[in-house]
Amino acid sequence: MTDTSPTPAPAIERQNTAPTRTLVLEREMPHSQEKIWRALTEGQLIEQWLMTNDFKPVVGHRFQFRRTPVQNWDGIIDCEVLLVDPISRLSYGWGSLGLQTVVAWTLTPTAGGTHVRMEQSGFPSEEGANYKGAKFGWTNFINNLERVAGEVN
Repeated sequence: MTDTSPTPAPAIERQNTAPTRTLVLEREMPHSQEKIWRALTEGQLIEQWLMTNDFKPVVGHRFQFRRTPVQNWDGIIDCEVLLVDPISRLSYGWGSLGLQTVVAWTLTPTAGGTHVRMEQSGFPSEEGANYKGAKFGWTNFINNLERVAGEVN
């Protein structure tokens, strides 16, 4: 006797296909790539423009950025280094408040210094509080990055 029951259809993997948004901030800084790279990758310099950290520019290194906790936020951002291309590209995962994004830095030499591009991708909406907060925060952080890079010897 032959089994004639229908073959079950293969399971379909469902992935979140909702579009995401990327925050992009760009600025030309009157500093060398080397100085900006140091400000992006040396823990004590990162602390001066961003947050306390245990960052190491090693792919796969898990680290945290820490700030003083505030209402509804523990002050911790869990990260993992994804890409290190010395003096030109750096990226890391950035997880906070249940949102996982990726921060990517690109440094390109220019006649007057360095073009700095920061992208943070993975936001569900440009209208959401996370995107708006990131835009405000990164604008201030990049101002501070430029100042710190200018102080690097």
